[in-house]
Amino acid sequence: MSEASEKQAEIAVEQEHVDRVYARLDELRSEAEAMRDKSYEYGREATPEALNERDVMLHHANRTLQALNAESEGLVFGRLDLGTGDVVHIGRLGIRDERFDNLLVDWRAPLAAAFYQATPEHPQDVVRRRVIRCSREQVVDVSDDLLAPDRAPTDMRVIGDGALMAALTRSRGETMRNIVATIQKEQDEAIRAPEGGVTEITGGPGTGKTAVALHRAAYLLYREQRKLGGPGVLVVGPSPVFMSYISRVLPSMGEHNVELRALGEVLDGISTAKMDDPRTAEVKGSSRMVKVLRRALRLPPPDAPDTLQLFYRGTVLKLEADELKRIRRSLHNKGGQPNKMRMKAADALLEALWQQARGLAGENFQPDRDQLISEIGERIEFHRFLVAWWPPLYPVQVLRWLSDPERLARAARRLLAADEVDLLAKSWASLTNSNPSEWTVADIALIDELRTTIGPPPKRPARTDPEAEQPRRAVNYDEYAHVVVDEAQDLSPMQWRMVGRRGRHASWTIVGDPVQSSWPDPAEAATARAEALSAQRAHRTFTLRTNYRNSAEIFDHAANAVRDLVNPDDLPTAVRTTGVEPDVREVPADELPTTTRDVIADLLQRAEGTVGVITTMFRRDEVRAWLSDVDEPRLRVVGSLDAKGMEYDAVAVVDPEGLAAESTTGRRALYVALSRATQLLTVLSPQ
Repeated sequence: MSEASEKQAEIAVEQEHVDRVYARLDELRSEAEAMRDKSYEYGREATPEALNERDVMLHHANRTLQALNAESEGLVFGRLDLGTGDVVHIGRLGIRDERFDNLLVDWRAPLAAAFYQATPEHPQDVVRRRVIRCSREQVVDVSDDLLAPDRAPTDMRVIGDGALMAALTRSRGETMRNIVATIQKEQDEAIRAPEGGVTEITGGPGTGKTAVALHRAAYLLYREQRKLGGPGVLVVGPSPVFMSYISRVLPSMGEHNVELRALGEVLDGISTAKMDDPRTAEVKGSSRMVKVLRRALRLPPPDAPDTLQLFYRGTVLKLEADELKRIRRSLHNKGGQPNKMRMKAADALLEALWQQARGLAGENFQPDRDQLISEIGERIEFHRFLVAWWPPLYPVQVLRWLSDPERLARAARRLLAADEVDLLAKSWASLTNSNPSEWTVADIALIDELRTTIGPPPKRPARTDPEAEQPRRAVNYDEYAHVVVDEAQDLSPMQWRMVGRRGRHASWTIVGDPVQSSWPDPAEAATARAEALSAQRAHRTFTLRTNYRNSAEIFDHAANAVRDLVNPDDLPTAVRTTGVEPDVREVPADELPTTTRDVIADLLQRAEGTVGVITTMFRRDEVRAWLSDVDEPRLRVVGSLDAKGMEYDAVAVVDPEGLAAESTTGRRALYVALSRATQLLTVLSPQ
């Protein structure tokens, strides 16, 4: 039998099993739908017991349906032939037949671990490992690894050269695929690490850090459902572009109890992808801003009255500006959140008025303390003064007040340089409350810092609809059980403080690569990170050293951007070669638009999947305009910061010199841009 015929015969064998799995899946789906319908019958009885049973049945039925209906590229993806003669099929979820025998073992189950961990040196009783590639319900390919040849039956067929290399050459789509079929041993160890404490996953471009972190989240939700299922999992990434790219990975594995937020979306009610220039972002992200903001809160509101004057029983009582400053300073020195101190402020003002009245006492004026405080405290003019002098504060309002350079300079005295004050004031000068998109990603961490320091504003009475569905979680929920931070090397100290608040009692998965860091002061960020994770004692680190994304030719060129900046051991090793070198060109500046269009047309023809154009943040819109007439959904034009974590079949890097000069960490950003391509790389340098 020819090699092709043998392969088709093995595909037919696997197709028979896949058909059984999908037939059983339909049965289970019908059973879950029947359970859901039955639960509604219980709801017709109004007893508490019936309603509780209904809720339990409905929840279980809906969770089952959600798992069974999850999207996927193929439910079945693996098979193990064991030394005992048993055969185990591996898939995205576990399915048993009518006799409760395994038709499919969930990839997260202990029984499936050998699929990822077995090697020829340590086969773990696995004779043959097979990767099955399906297009929906159709088996289209199989690829085998023979791990124990001496134990293989004489009639056992071994197909292909291994699944990993085949997966590496497949084209990329608009969203990241799950990698459950091709997880490697070093990746699996990180995925299956214990839940508690901090698990840090480091590695260079293309090592699969993000995919490993997401699969770890799915694994933990499977293994620790009771602990993590209610509080949930938060995944924080660098940009909306990136979060959109990874958005289908967890649902494709049946996991939906996960919140995905870009750094500009961590706060409810504000969503922004707008970036500051690097210098401004550096100032906003600095830990110095903690003191700047706290000082800003000690300043009176811009329109606060500076005198309190009232008449009490024929006597004028008046608190001048200096006395009001003293009272404000005393209140702040006692500590506390300003929005919770309104009554203390009222008491302090009334006490000062009483002290003044007592000093004015005479034959015709004999004030009583309790009476004075009670009478003045109920006056409308006193309450109007109090609201103006100690108003409820809102974070965006306080930050907007700092667009006044003089006010900001007072708050930043001896903390920020004059040019840094000017940068911040200028960036906030045109902001309004009405358009949250005007805020930048770096502003979000400052707003969150203020939110925490100020405290919640007084609640206004609101009409409620008892029939309306209540939100599952409160606004700015911060009690997640597990937090995943991707591209962690780029978080500023202020962003670490923001993210840390979301997981005070959580376990953590931290993903990053110091070589790709865009934050200019790693030591400052490391201190903030340590504070954010201070409650965690256990700390384990996994380093991924194999670059599965780039060809060796592409990665060698990308690594040249940073070789003199880093330890060579921090650079991964690319595992495949294509014989295709990067196309590096010098182009006259006035010809750059035309050349870019020609290059993109060529790459779109040669690449099956996505094509990315990466340039400086400053030139991003300009380059988009050059390509505005290219009607091709596979094309993406992104700035240097948006390229973080992304990958494309083909990439054109436009203006690499400008990218390297864009910030103090520009060469690292260039390294990121050059390492996004899986197949083809073109570099266009304007001259």
